[in-house]
Amino acid sequence: MPAISAEAHEKSQAQTKDQAKSSIPEDFKQVPGIQFVDHVAIAVKQGDLDGQVKAYEMLGFREIHREEVLGTDQVREALLQIGDGPNLIQLLEPLSAESPAQKLIDRNGGRGGLAHVAFRVKNAQQAFDAMQASGFHLIDKAPRKGSRGTTVFFVHPKSRTDTPFGFLIEIVEDPESK
Repeated sequence: MPAISAEAHEKSQAQTKDQAKSSIPEDFKQVPGIQFVDHVAIAVKQGDLDGQVKAYEMLGFREIHREEVLGTDQVREALLQIGDGPNLIQLLEPLSAESPAQKLIDRNGGRGGLAHVAFRVKNAQQAFDAMQASGFHLIDKAPRKGSRGTTVFFVHPKSRTDTPFGFLIEIVEDPESK
């Protein structure tokens, strides 16, 4: 098998980067400041949070934050990180039957599962305004306080009737990004 030239390797790398850029949905390219996936949230059954944290720790994750989030969320959350990267796993344990996490578990036949995917932005209000102007179906009426001092809002899974996302999206602004 012949060796690949440096020029061919660079061209291949550039094509891979272009493919990665093109995998970002067109609608999101118009949202100012999307930086990266902040976290993937997973609903866990009541009473399973500690066991789930231990299971993730066995995979090399470490718990970096735990908090009860009241209001409309009604969850106990644990944030887990692997390595030094910015991407997190957020485990959500419902605190009440009215919790959206509990409703997801009920719809899922009593099993936990994917709750949402969160994208980090520089400015939640700017992202909110841009998405609202672009016709996204936003669940929150305005950006609001999230856990760990963040500002958040949620985007409906069927936000785009022509190309629904199929999962709940959270937009997250970290207070350290201002």
